[in-house]
Amino acid sequence: MTLRFTTAGESHGPGLLAVLEGLPAGLELSPEDLDRDLARRQLGHGRGGRMKIESDTVEIRSGLRHGKTLGSPIAVLVANRDYPNWDERMNPWPVDAEVEESHLPRPGHADLAGLQKHGFSDVRNVLERASARETAARVAAGTIAKGFLSAVGVSIFSHVIQIASVSAPERDDLTPEDFADVDDSPVRCLDADVSEAMVAEIDRLRKENESLGGKFEVRAFGLLPGMGSYVSWSEKLDGRLAQAVCSIQSVKGVSLGEAWDVAGRPGSEAHDEIFYSEERGWHRETNRAGGLEGGMTNGEPLVVQAAIKPISTMTQPLRSVDTETKEPAQAMRERTDSTVVPAAAVVAEAMVALVLAGAYREKFGGDHIDDVLSSIAAYRERIGWLR
Repeated sequence: MTLRFTTAGESHGPGLLAVLEGLPAGLELSPEDLDRDLARRQLGHGRGGRMKIESDTVEIRSGLRHGKTLGSPIAVLVANRDYPNWDERMNPWPVDAEVEESHLPRPGHADLAGLQKHGFSDVRNVLERASARETAARVAAGTIAKGFLSAVGVSIFSHVIQIASVSAPERDDLTPEDFADVDDSPVRCLDADVSEAMVAEIDRLRKENESLGGKFEVRAFGLLPGMGSYVSWSEKLDGRLAQAVCSIQSVKGVSLGEAWDVAGRPGSEAHDEIFYSEERGWHRETNRAGGLEGGMTNGEPLVVQAAIKPISTMTQPLRSVDTETKEPAQAMRERTDSTVVPAAAVVAEAMVALVLAGAYREKFGGDHIDDVLSSIAAYRERIGWLR
């Protein structure tokens, strides 16, 4: 069984769509869970004016009846409430009004390369789809995937570990309980003192018309060993996770476990020794691999970190060139955020959830959620998994 999803829609178009196919029937979902994660995507000190306009909610168009999945494709819509203000500029059909084109591509954005690739003259044809607004549809799909993972005992969390020059101390002892209040932090950081310093850094650089990047971490708990595969490069879970997270707008690097640190260590300090006891079964005392070995989960918590660059839409635009006149100009200016690191972490939760849910569907199959749970129970018994 394969799990597939796709998104559609433009930033200021009528709405954003996601279609998720491959979930079993009988899985219970709630609208509150879906809307909660969309609201979390809008959190974070440093967000811009768009978040004051949009109050995202999910509308289910297919695949669900009376709160349970049907086994058919699930289609969700996230309406753009700002669309009436953009009706002439973004209407799917020709309009009587004269719509001014945009010819000022932004450094660091998809604008210029997209213009060249598709032969457009108007940058808006590119930027509307390239916008991170598209991630609202990913979060909607990912929240459904998280509902499936919850049913099979897997939970996923995220937190911010760096904004600009301010970093939180590394922790390898985190449990699901540590994330209970993470959304209460204005930057979704687990360390209260560092959270305050991050807010101050955002305020300082925002006054200087700068945007800010940073790092976030996603952790998944309760994973069984053997999700993914060592057999084929395309089935290796670490590769799929890296691609999924790196596909998020502005993410420029992904690390799994202690990747960058172990690169400078000898082998004896880079790997996780294997132990067995009657009480715990198979286990490791360290988790330098971040829960992944040989392209598969190994039963330890999954740890994925990502670096996100400062966003390319700036309140004080960088230098660019007018694509029509070829004359020097400032890049176009759109409504923008100062930083999106806290929001990007929530998007990454969704992308990790979609990859993990896909791995579970491939491993255990099942047309109904009860079939899935029966297959998991049999697998746990076969491998003697005690956790």
